[in-house]
Amino acid sequence: PVSSTLYGPRFLMGEVGGSVTHQCFYSITPANKHDRKYWCKIARSGICYTVISTTGYTLKSHVGRVSLEDTPQNGTFAVTMTELKKNDTGTYRCGIGTTNRDLYVSLTLTVLADASDLGPTELIHGELRGSVTILCPPGDTHSIEKRFWCKLGRNGCALIADTNGYVGKSYQGRIFITPQESSGAFKILINDLKKEDSGLYRCGTGRLSGPDSRRVVALQVTAASTLPKRPKFLSGTVGGSLSFKCHHDPKGNYEKKYLCRWKAARCAPLADADGFVHESYKGRIQIASSNQENGSYTVVMRHLREEDAGWYWCGAKNGHTEHTSSVKLHIHKEACTSQDPETSTLVKPTLSSSPAAYSTPAQRSITGLTYTAGTVTESTSTLLPAAAPGTSVTSPGKIYHESSSGESRLLPVVLPALILLIFITITIPALTKIKLQKETGK
Repeated sequence: PVSSTLYGPRFLMGEVGGSVTHQCFYSITPANKHDRKYWCKIARSGICYTVISTTGYTLKSHVGRVSLEDTPQNGTFAVTMTELKKNDTGTYRCGIGTTNRDLYVSLTLTVLADASDLGPTELIHGELRGSVTILCPPGDTHSIEKRFWCKLGRNGCALIADTNGYVGKSYQGRIFITPQESSGAFKILINDLKKEDSGLYRCGTGRLSGPDSRRVVALQVTAASTLPKRPKFLSGTVGGSLSFKCHHDPKGNYEKKYLCRWKAARCAPLADADGFVHESYKGRIQIASSNQENGSYTVVMRHLREEDAGWYWCGAKNGHTEHTSSVKLHIHKEACTSQDPETSTLVKPTLSSSPAAYSTPAQRSITGLTYTAGTVTESTSTLLPAAAPGTSVTSPGKIYHESSSGESRLLPVVLPALILLIFITITIPALTKIKLQKETGK
């Protein structure tokens, strides 16, 4: 759909028994003025079934409770639905054209059992694979009740994460509810955004339907994205080391760049660009360098332990806004290789303390994280730690190649000798036999 030609709100919310009106705006051209206008609902099959159109058609189940009014001189048409039911919740299109696949704009209608206590809706835009920051307003500043984030739907508000440790399966490693500030406000940070994250949400404290949960947020994730796909998994070995780059907007003026460890919708600070390092990671982790021009900073982890396995977040803070990305670290007891000999690298762990040991030409830059000094495979998205200078690094493919070429160099020597031996073995008995025959025959 061309937004400049046809546009309208992307979210509607109503309550059972109530009504909603949706307005679509279009460019005033002869074709748009006189073409069919329609309102359809998308089924699970992906087909958009007409609810009402300017041809006079109305879906049987909606007769008497839906209307469409077109005002061509103003370039707008409005659809009103009354006597709302829970199953009216879903994705709709308002559009222009002879079919429901012509010019249209999609929107989400959410029908709640009771929407009277909900406040105004805030629209937040996010980019596919990017991150967003949602500021939740102050509640009871003295409250020790849980803070939560839930998604509105036909069956109420489905819990996604809370400060009691609950995190929905599809949000593991990518949502963080910040501690409550002195004002009582807190933030919801979400990264690795997906198309299906679009929708209506609520944040608050206490019960999902309590008085401190009136904040409604409409999250719209744009389908087009400038951010590339990136591996979400990093692999290291016990006793080994690894490094990776965290990225941010080079034009941003960030007051803090940090690394934290994620668990159950919380993220414990480990290190920052100002030199802070958590006590339990002293001597093992550091933000080694920062490049403002490229919008990146490098994290180095040494003397890896099994318990280091888990989710880590890169973050860059600018006021209330934070840009984040996440990665999951796997720790192996011994150096391992990928199943694919052409992309795997066999590496011995290194305990070198020199940052130079963690940089090799094998580098893959990705927005959010850059995995350095290792091999990334598309099938497993696994990175192995770098070998230190002097460490032997040999790929299985190379070993086989050298073995094969060694055998080929022996063939010119062994083959003639073998032929000579066979010749001698056959010739000597034959000559002996001929000699004996001559002596007896003589």
